[in-house]
Amino acid sequence: MLADLPNNLKEVSGTEVIPNSDIIWMLNDGGNQSKLYAVSKKGKIKKEIYIKAKNRDWEDLTSDVEGNLYIGDFGNNQNKRKNLTILKVDKKHLNKKNAEVEKIKFRYPNQYKFPPKKKNLYFDAEAFFYFNNCLYIFTKSRVKKKYGKTFMYKVPAKKGEYVAELIGEFDNCSDLECWITSADISADGKTVVLLSQKNILLFSDFKNENFLSGKVKKIELTHRSQKEGVCFKDNNTLLITDEKANGVGGNLYQLSLN
Repeated sequence: MLADLPNNLKEVSGTEVIPNSDIIWMLNDGGNQSKLYAVSKKGKIKKEIYIKAKNRDWEDLTSDVEGNLYIGDFGNNQNKRKNLTILKVDKKHLNKKNAEVEKIKFRYPNQYKFPPKKKNLYFDAEAFFYFNNCLYIFTKSRVKKKYGKTFMYKVPAKKGEYVAELIGEFDNCSDLECWITSADISADGKTVVLLSQKNILLFSDFKNENFLSGKVKKIELTHRSQKEGVCFKDNNTLLITDEKANGVGGNLYQLSLN
């Protein structure tokens, strides 16, 4: 464990490090303020930026090679939402107190009912990352006995309205703790990480953008908590955050992959 996070971040759901920066960016999920938090490695809040967009259900955070941040406002517990959005925060706003956003709106190509039947509740999402001018979204299953199933979709990383493209899928495991809550790709583009409360999945040796087709290594987590955020600190180190619930969590962790 690196740090105990302050109460302002007790529902932290997204974590991101911009390359060559010591700051860890964090956000809270739906029902909290529309803010980005710049946090030190010791868990201290250095800065807060008010985002000029509603926090409907912010779930993950990623950045591009230029240092712009993207907020995944695509939490969709009931699978009812028709306003799924990714908010782009230009890096020039990261030094200010308030930030304008550009909106990347999308829908799933295979969702026809809002909500669909219980056997098709595959349209919640809590995980995404940026790679080569695109954003890759990993869904969170709400289907009983298929909680670990995730689908990977792609949308362009620029303002507009899109139908997401389905790229791949993966079955983690079947119980509740198997659902996917965060994702990232290493700066060298060679490793993809998916986080669940039960384990960490590391994908490598994939072809092009079919990240889920590569070799997969599973790291079982012995520590149980509501883990919601993961990012690469460098190519061999992960940072992980969890929500504070029932007296546990609300922390920042570091995991070496070597």
